[in-house]
Amino acid sequence: MPIGTALHERVMQLCESLNFRDWAGYYAASVYETHHEHEYNAIRNAAAMIDVSPLFKYRISGPDAARFINRVIARDIERVAIGQAIYCCWCDEQGKVIDDGTISRLAENQYRWTAAEPNFRWFHQNSLGLDVKIEDISRELAALAIQGPTSSRLLQSVVGREIANLKYFRVTRGRMAAVDVEISRTGYTGDLGYEIWIPWDDATKVWDALVQAGGPFDLHPAGMLALDVARIEAGLILIDVDYTSSKKALIESQKHSPYEIGLGRLVDLGKESFIGREALVEENRRGPNRSLVGLELNWDDVEQLYDATGLAPQVSSTASRVAVPVYRSGAQIGKATSTTWSPALKKMIALASISSPQARPGTELQMEITVEAVRHKVRANVRKLPFFHPARKTATPPL
Repeated sequence: MPIGTALHERVMQLCESLNFRDWAGYYAASVYETHHEHEYNAIRNAAAMIDVSPLFKYRISGPDAARFINRVIARDIERVAIGQAIYCCWCDEQGKVIDDGTISRLAENQYRWTAAEPNFRWFHQNSLGLDVKIEDISRELAALAIQGPTSSRLLQSVVGREIANLKYFRVTRGRMAAVDVEISRTGYTGDLGYEIWIPWDDATKVWDALVQAGGPFDLHPAGMLALDVARIEAGLILIDVDYTSSKKALIESQKHSPYEIGLGRLVDLGKESFIGREALVEENRRGPNRSLVGLELNWDDVEQLYDATGLAPQVSSTASRVAVPVYRSGAQIGKATSTTWSPALKKMIALASISSPQARPGTELQMEITVEAVRHKVRANVRKLPFFHPARKTATPPL
């Protein structure tokens, strides 16, 4: 049975829908109101506050901390300066992705590592012979994401104007409600945003301070339904939906390399050694069999299908995590793993894993869609990811 996060008392007070889901053993709000429209609009047009405390969090420290991290991840941690964060993935010996997450370098030999799934045992298994300390701090550290165009000004009003100079994927320290916190310019929405890392027992103080200051910035709490739409627009993958951890895969086709899920840019083959390197060198030489792409569905085709049944188009505003086939010339070449109507783009879009020869942007494919329990195909064009990439996301100071 799930338990509440450090912020559950505040979340519960505001969650009118009482619609929760299990996230890593914790209650996470799916939607606060009866519909996630206002929460999505807060992410894209104002400021949204999202409890992301269920993330697994690890503290890595000691003289060999960097050597250990470099042994596990595909990127080169030696290139990361103090106060910088990176997005990375880590693989098994066959070069198949186990998980993805962020690593922040907080001091000379101290790092904070986040992951979607528990990795404590894997980390320890691969730390043999190194002088490194690995601590699971998931229950010690709460995390609160503040995302959206007004998020920077909101945080400036609480922390101070210096937060405006925090660069993309950088980390700083500050005080909120007399609580020492760390603030990273990171997030999972593809928009301007920050994540606040708070001592577990003090999390409600920071939440209350933000709520008190949030009125002029149109701050709203947001749940997982709104976050799901935003992350698809941003082309951000989700474990167990867009790919399966190699530790959970039952058959070979369920395993994915970084090159197959859009994470090839995170692989540094110049590193002398890391887990899975030999397999990734070979795959990089021959090219991946599959590729992650964006698909834009042809809306005229969707309307015609519904018109033929005498219905107006009925597309769910909730993102779908159900995989559906993708075709070219009648042959299945892959599957769409995440599909949603994009309010920002006014289009139906999807993330898809398809055969690499068909992955060129502009290629016309067909995607399965079901209307009145009948399966059909509609045209879908390959699009380069991300679908949504506003300049304010990375600008310093934010636009």
